[in-house]
Amino acid sequence: MVATAPTRILGIDPGSQRTGVGIIDVDAAGRITHVHHAALNLLAAETFPQRLRLLLDGLGEVMDACAPQEVAIERVFMARNPDSALKLGQARGAAMCAVVLRDLPIHEYAAKEVKLAVVGTGSAQKEQIQHMIGLMLNLNGKIQADAADALAVAVTHAHVRATAHRLGVDVRKAWGRK
Repeated sequence: MVATAPTRILGIDPGSQRTGVGIIDVDAAGRITHVHHAALNLLAAETFPQRLRLLLDGLGEVMDACAPQEVAIERVFMARNPDSALKLGQARGAAMCAVVLRDLPIHEYAAKEVKLAVVGTGSAQKEQIQHMIGLMLNLNGKIQADAADALAVAVTHAHVRATAHRLGVDVRKAWGRK
């Protein structure tokens, strides 16, 4: 039996102030191993367009250093504040541009899907996500919230990939009919 190399997945939790990144490896048996996590702080930039540049460059550096094969990103939810929603959408767009510039496949998951996959309920709190990600990946100490969310997105994609493989269907069809 030939052992196959694990698949490296980058999870992204886009934000206009901080963007979470989390990288995991998943082997053929579905075992998940933590590789890296961080929150890219974008607040050092003087203007919003410069924040987007920090995001684009920061994600590029992470992808160049860690070489993910697949990327999972959280979908934008409707915010109460239209300006915040627009900025979040722009940050998400910058993140997606960083990924497509490297010709990597992107898979999108709604926040409720991520919470359901990691905690078991679509209405989980941030602290629950942090706790479960710490348990799943055997991480000590409290994980920064944006980084934990990014790891949760990556773990969600790993679960969806495994289900799709077992069912013999495309990954995009495994989670639901969209």
